[in-house]
Amino acid sequence: MVENKFSEIKRQALHAVMGMILVILLSTHLINTWHIFWLLIVGSLLAFLSKRIRIPLVSWILDHCERPEQRKTFPGRGPVFFVLGSLLAIKLFPFDAALAAILILSLGDSVSHLFGHYYGRIPNPFNHKSLKLFEGTLMGAGAGFLGALFFVSPSEAFLASLGAMLAEAMEFDLNQQHIDDNLVIPLVAGTIILLLRTYI
Repeated sequence: MVENKFSEIKRQALHAVMGMILVILLSTHLINTWHIFWLLIVGSLLAFLSKRIRIPLVSWILDHCERPEQRKTFPGRGPVFFVLGSLLAIKLFPFDAALAAILILSLGDSVSHLFGHYYGRIPNPFNHKSLKLFEGTLMGAGAGFLGALFFVSPSEAFLASLGAMLAEAMEFDLNQQHIDDNLVIPLVAGTIILLLRTYI
């Protein structure tokens, strides 16, 4: 499928909505970590199968929201790693910190991509090879901060969101493989909140 100018908007809107729904379901105790674990298993299986066969609804969503290169290599990579990052955050951090980290991921990451893509002008000062732009990082940090405020203190929300979005801009690699933002952002955000509570 040919990429069009609205594909990134649809992709990031889905990313943000998915995160907000997940946080609402978790915070109201309608789902727990076991549900997220099984969502990860089923989502990974659907991603694997969608490379080989057409799956009703799933393939339609991928056709309209997935990046063309990932549609061929790892369809559904973003949602799969989003669920994995959220699951790790819930298992590793206090519940309120995990929910804040998921909102930083869903809101901050989406806004940083969209704002940077359409309005960014300043190159990423942390990784000169990156296509991400500095204005997007700052706006993403602001959006993540506003989301995290629902669950943690202003200082925790600010530092966690800023730190997570700066870490996303640096783009970490492991054995020459890019570490997905959906893992980096919630783990960095949750770690910052945990360190603030431990040492300050």
